[in-house]
Amino acid sequence: MANTVTVILQQDVESVGQGGQAVRVRPGFARNFLIPRGLAVPATKGNLARIDELRRIAARHTQQKLDDAKALKQKLESVSVKIERAAGEEGKMYGSVTAKDVEEAYAAQGLTFDRKKLELGDPIRQLGLSEVKVKLHADVVATLRVEVIKA
Repeated sequence: MANTVTVILQQDVESVGQGGQAVRVRPGFARNFLIPRGLAVPATKGNLARIDELRRIAARHTQQKLDDAKALKQKLESVSVKIERAAGEEGKMYGSVTAKDVEEAYAAQGLTFDRKKLELGDPIRQLGLSEVKVKLHADVVATLRVEVIKA
């Protein structure tokens, strides 16, 4: 049994390669992940002959993702959300604001993103304005404005 197989990536795959590139990967990874999801095609003679076309398609797809991420960044940075939390007399919050809360607040504004991409080290535990970064693309990072107010 072969230790690796060659596939041609149809789009950028993190830690593997860029679209249009022929890469060697483990057979199970290719068979169970890359090929079923449409991220790669087997490196047959026919596919190797059209590798330039696959590169152009991958470059177009990557550019489209970058453009979409830049547009979403502009929309996200133009909006500020307010999240209400119960707080005591001295302004000390009961509980915290998590990545899920931030995602839901922006979703209520009609803006969606993956909360796993939020760079929120610890939950927000203070009232007031906080800035949270979200990585929309490898080259695009948006800064979200989240204001936590007393309920």
